[in-house]
Amino acid sequence: MVSAIKSAFGARIAPSEITPRDVFFNRRQVLSASAALLGASALPAPAMASLSTVPSKYSTDEKPTPFDLVKSHNNYYEFGTGKSDPVANAHTLTTKPWTVKIDGMVEKPAEYAFEDIIPATLEERIYWFRCVEAWSMVVPWNGFPLADLLNKVGVQSGAKYVAFETLVRPEEMPGQKGFFQPLPWPYVEGLRLDEAMHPLTILATGVYGEPMPNQNGAPIRLVVPWKYGFKSIKSIVRISLTDKEPPTTWNIANAREYGFYSNVNPEVDHPRWSQATERVLGQGLIPKRAQTRMFNGYTEEVAGLYAGMDLRANY
Repeated sequence: MVSAIKSAFGARIAPSEITPRDVFFNRRQVLSASAALLGASALPAPAMASLSTVPSKYSTDEKPTPFDLVKSHNNYYEFGTGKSDPVANAHTLTTKPWTVKIDGMVEKPAEYAFEDIIPATLEERIYWFRCVEAWSMVVPWNGFPLADLLNKVGVQSGAKYVAFETLVRPEEMPGQKGFFQPLPWPYVEGLRLDEAMHPLTILATGVYGEPMPNQNGAPIRLVVPWKYGFKSIKSIVRISLTDKEPPTTWNIANAREYGFYSNVNPEVDHPRWSQATERVLGQGLIPKRAQTRMFNGYTEEVAGLYAGMDLRANY
């Protein structure tokens, strides 16, 4: 059983102090209505869909980053390399229908419809999210353990790794167009099987209680909270079980800077900047800096996965 997770960013904030989702969205509706009364030209925002979720014992009690910032500050190079490019361009992505191919060393390989993968009720997992660029957020993901899906399809004996792949659709993803590309496509990622089966590792289909926005990785993405954010691959279309370490996009692009494991580690700097501290987004106009924690604060839960490993060599 995973122990209680403690905040290192300041005073502990009880779950009861977190702004309820209904209040959060109602405030937006009130603001929209007020704008209309003042003669604003914009129409009130349409009612948002909601997901059926239950609280999770794996959540931090840290206050979540404001939803608008979570939606608008993204790395998703398929839609552009700027932080605001995904929110500006991702509306072009078609997410219905959606299928995920599950193959390799599994008992039930198939092309699964999105609706057949997700459970009726999701968990809310409030996780710290740490980018390799040394900024962080606290995000209330909605999802389910990856282990549940892997157990459903049956992992064959001898499987050691899980490989992931996102889609290639240049007609809908402007960042994939043109002769010069920032990354090789498709975007691929991978985990060791024990990392994939860890209870903290989830597949997320929503955020802040609503379906996953396109720019955040709709309709389904990986979330591995003790690793840098680029390991949490977005818009997954394929999951493969294998006995060999799979290639990963950023390692292919620059192996010196991005290793396979990519665990958050304040003692191993990026070759071009320190990882000792991070900017905590959403805490005022000027982001506060905090000390980076080993494994992003999940040491007690995941350190055993790497017992005896040299984490400098296996970065």
